[in-house]
Formats: sequence, C-alpha cells, structure tokens
Amino acid sequence: MSSADLSDLGAARQRLEALAADALARASTSGADATEVGASLGTGLSVTVRKGEVETLEHQRDRGFSVTVYFGRRKGSASTSDLSAAALAETVDKACTIARYTAEDPCAGLADATMMAREILDLDLDHPWDLDPDHAVVLARDCEAAGLDSDERISNTEGGSLSSHRSLRVYANSHGFSGGYASTSHSLSCSLIAGRGDEMQRDYWYTVARRAEDLESPAAVGRRAAERALRRVGARRIGTRSVPVIFVAELARGFLGHLVAAIRGAAQYRKASFLLDAAGTQVLPEWFDIDERPHVPRALGSAPFDAEGVATRDRALVAGGILQGYVLSSYSARRLGLQTTGNAGGIHNLLVRPGDAGLEGLMRRMGRGLVVTELMGHGVNAVTGDYSRGASGFWVEGGEIVHPVQEVTIAGNLKTLFADIQAVGSDVDRRGVIQTGSLLIGRMTVAGD
Repeated sequence: MSSADLSDLGAARQRLEALAADALARASTSGADATEVGASLGTGLSVTVRKGEVETLEHQRDRGFSVTVYFGRRKGSASTSDLSAAALAETVDKACTIARYTAEDPCAGLADATMMAREILDLDLDHPWDLDPDHAVVLARDCEAAGLDSDERISNTEGGSLSSHRSLRVYANSHGFSGGYASTSHSLSCSLIAGRGDEMQRDYWYTVARRAEDLESPAAVGRRAAERALRRVGARRIGTRSVPVIFVAELARGFLGHLVAAIRGAAQYRKASFLLDAAGTQVLPEWFDIDERPHVPRALGSAPFDAEGVATRDRALVAGGILQGYVLSSYSARRLGLQTTGNAGGIHNLLVRPGDAGLEGLMRRMGRGLVVTELMGHGVNAVTGDYSRGASGFWVEGGEIVHPVQEVTIAGNLKTLFADIQAVGSDVDRRGVIQTGSLLIGRMTVAGD
C-alpha cells in the first residue's frame, strides 16, 4: 500500500493509528507530559474542460502528520508530509525541542479527558466514486456543452469542472483517545458568459455532495449556469438609496458566517468582535433560531468529534434570537473561563429554521428593493461590524424583478442588520456548513450613481 492509498481503508487506518501510537510513545519517552497527533491521507481527481478541450487534469495524493507536545504548559508543534519512521521520529523530536524553549501558557493543553468521544458514530460520510479520468472528462464536457447549447446568446465559457476527493483522518492523544473516519466530497460546476461586447455577463452554478448519486446531473448544472448568466444581460447601475435587500440563499450563508466569526472564542478573548460578550443577549429577531447538528448523515459539516477528539453534540446556538453561547475550542474556552463546545476546527452543520415562503414570496413581501446574487470585495470590519461590499443582482418593483443591477455597493452595520432581518426563505441551500434560505433585510444603503 502506497503512502496515500485508500483502496484498502481498513489497512490505511490501522497504519495511521500505529504511526500515531508510535509518536505518542516517543514523545512520552522524551519527557512530554501530554501529546496529540493528527494524521491524514487523501486522494483526488480534478478536471477542467473549456470549449470541449481538457485544460487541466490533476490527480492528488496527499498525506500529513502533525504532533503537538506539552511540557507542563509549554507547547511545541511540528508537522511533516513524510510518513517514514525516521521522518516521524524527527518530527516528534522537533516538537519537543520547540516546547522546551517556549513560554508557559496557562491555557495550553489537551481538551479535558472527560470530553473525549466515547463512540465514533458512523455518519455515512464516505462514498468513494469509481471515476476514471476519461469518464471525468466526459461529465465535465457534457456539463459545459449543455450550457453552451441551451441558448444562442451564450457566447463564451469559462469551463466545466469536476472534482472527487476522499480523505482519511486519524486523531490520537495521550488521554488514550484514538479515533478516525473517512469522508468524501464530489462536485461539478460550470461557468458561462452571455452576451457580447459591453453586454457580456458571467455566472455559474455548482453541485456538491458526499455521494456522486446525490449530485445534480451535468446537463442540469450547465443549463442552470446558462440561465443565471442570461438573466444578468442588460444589467445597469441604480441611484443611491436606502431600501430593503434580499440575500439569496447561497449568499445568506456567508452573511451569517460573519455572525459565526464574531462569536468564535478567539475573537472574544482577543476582544476583536462586534458581538463582544454577547452570550445571553438578543442578536437576531426573537423568531430566529440557529441549531448546530453535527450528526446529520452525509451532510457536509458532519463530524463525530472535533479536531481535539471532543465529542460533537447537538445544541441551540441561537434560540428566540438570543445567543446561547460561543464557538469554542478547549484553548479559547480556557481563555474565557468556559468549557469547549466541540468546535476545534470549525462549526458542524448550522441549520437556520426556514420560513414558509421561497424567494418569490420574499420579493412580494419586500415590494421594492434589491435582490443580491453576487458579492465582491471584503469590506467587513470584524471589530466594529461595519459592512460594505460591491454587489450585483436584480431590482424589484411591486414584488417582481424589473431589471438586473450591477456595480453598486451595499452597506450597513452587521449588528443592526442582523437585528433587522425580516424573514428567512424556505429555499434552503444545503451545499455548505451553514444551511439557510434567502434572507430579507429591512433596510440597507445601496450606493450607485
């Protein structure tokens, strides 16, 4: 078995677990009081086709091994992509050397032993795709062709792309915890250009899933990309005004991501958050709920344990608009005098309770305003909450789209904007870790001509 071969998953996992055990033993012999090890193998295939011709075709074979040791409250870390015995021994020794020279940090250390996952749940995350390069090229080509052939106004293409990845992750520490699981991710996308000259507009569509069978068909992805590009032809600027704004579902996910960033433990203990000390306070409307559900089968954000071996669990992050707690690793929790929430390495399936109406229903409720379908730039101040980004989308009058809009800026303050959410759509986008429908914001400044 090669160093990144996952064809025999059981053998690969046993090998990583054995390497982790050897590293733990060597660190202990070297005087470390506590040690944690992360090991991973990954394989993948990616292809991009443009105008029917293959532009890129890549095979990925990835491996990684990281060691963190603690000498009291002094910490040292080292990593390598070489899984040979000599390289791993050197990596452990380097981590120990670093720890001996670092300053003590009273919050450093493993997560509490009582928090470790006692059972590694099978969340149905591993669905390898028996996909050879020739078939991958055919699928990407079919996707692009479906978009190009759907309408004569589609004038150019940025290509169709397909990727398939599988990874195995093992984590172990000196508490006696050792666990691992495999996961897959498959995706198909297409980006097309409609119109000519000054009227050219670009848009895209994509599908992603743990199982290849759950992907949208290549033809459906290509046609959807074409439809999205065509509807943007004739876009214009609008005058500066203050109006309601709808973030479509795929952008609403990122909008709520700013809230998640503000309640991460690091942002809180560094006092670099516009939601500083916000736990227990109203941050969203009283009807707004966000739940974390780490154990949804085949979901993209599911995990049986976090990056520190802590068992993941269901919880209400926001209930009735009130923030129930922060997003914490063991380190950030200690800095705040709290307990880890099992979020070392990130969040796990944040589900926003949907409303009864889809995007069209939200537009009718809005009456007059802007539907945002694309955002540009990074004008977000995490400390003050000031928000200003380039945008494009559609102008709505009488609850219906009148014309596409481009080259405007939308602005406001996130703290105010979150409190001013008027409705959540039923059009939930499940292609990410934050799953939400479209969001209707009561009022934002739209700067244009």
